[in-house]
Amino acid sequence: MQEILHIINEMSPYLLLGFFLAGLMHAFIPGQYYTRHLATPNFTSVVKAALFGIPLPLCSCGVIPTAMSLRKEGASKGAVASFLIATPQTGVDSIIATFSLMGLPFAVVRPLAALLTAVFGGAMVNAFSDSAAGHADNRVGEEKSEQMTLYKKMKSALSYAFVEMMEDIGKWLVIGLVVAGLITVFVPDTWFAMFKGNTLASMLLVLAIAVPMYLCATGSIPIAVALMLKGLTPGAALVLLMAGPACNMASILVVRKVLGTRTLILYLLSIILGAVAFGWVIDLLQFGGTIDFMGGIVAQSACCAEPDSWFSWLCTIVLALLLINALVLPRLRPGGHSHCHGCCGESESHVAPSRVRIYIIGGMNCNHCRASVEKALSNVPGVSSVSVDLATGKAVIEGDASGADIRNAVTSLGFEVKA
Repeated sequence: MQEILHIINEMSPYLLLGFFLAGLMHAFIPGQYYTRHLATPNFTSVVKAALFGIPLPLCSCGVIPTAMSLRKEGASKGAVASFLIATPQTGVDSIIATFSLMGLPFAVVRPLAALLTAVFGGAMVNAFSDSAAGHADNRVGEEKSEQMTLYKKMKSALSYAFVEMMEDIGKWLVIGLVVAGLITVFVPDTWFAMFKGNTLASMLLVLAIAVPMYLCATGSIPIAVALMLKGLTPGAALVLLMAGPACNMASILVVRKVLGTRTLILYLLSIILGAVAFGWVIDLLQFGGTIDFMGGIVAQSACCAEPDSWFSWLCTIVLALLLINALVLPRLRPGGHSHCHGCCGESESHVAPSRVRIYIIGGMNCNHCRASVEKALSNVPGVSSVSVDLATGKAVIEGDASGADIRNAVTSLGFEVKA
């Protein structure tokens, strides 16, 4: 328990800073800035997609509707694949958290590996996948330009950083810390000794576990740290940090459905080959003494005996309160969720029943998923208003839009209309 509390205290100041920077990016950088550069199926658009995606704080599920929206708005398949590979592996919050627990070498190598792997994957998709060029749908790409004051932008940044992001990745961060604690307590210190001298075997084991699972880029950090303290090589730990967040069963199914089987194969091969290649290089550098990738981990372990500063404890308390506000309090409020958007309760009585239809949307796991569905549905001809509730999956649509257009708007993002 002491080790886990120390890890939380070390991470909390950096996590709060990372969330705040992510909120500033969300509020001050318009979405059109990303889409207008990604339409041409060439190497430049692939590199831009990777560079755009690396600092974005999108989780493994939130990146899916964003990528599908980019595709529908005209981005090439290669750019979309590059964005899908790079974005979930990193983020300004996870990079800062990586530095806090794993040291500067890992904090530098992790986004660099994500960049090069994404560029390789996107280039392969453009070269070998069918119909690489995007087809813009201007209706989806349109956004009303709203002039916001600095106060409103800062309010939006803080809300996104400390409410929406906490709701989206808070659960996975807690799960990661719990798993790290279980590993620390129950995994023997000599468990990974069986892989000594066989780096590839440990990487393949990590890949088999990480690829189908859902792992958050930030939540995977304490798991990697715990495994390294139990003897996992730095290279195999990087494989976990790359492959775990980059793909899971949900992203695999959506990529196959929207971009095709050939793109899916290239997407998976790029992630697996990139993770193994960078993991192999890191272990070579580590064992060769060129760079000490265990230095940050060992330093954190050695510091466990020293009392944490009052500032670390204060940040941990603030982080805990924000997590309670995001994960616990919404379920105690009437209606059970804080983002109902008028989709339940008495608000429906103010709308003419003849113009209202209710659909159940499957596959939404975060607020970014919900926002993407709301945006897509609001751009369907004939829709006058729409509200989507993340907790129930209920979408309440007002207007005379056709059911086929509504279903197409949802499925184009990779989600499912259940009813």
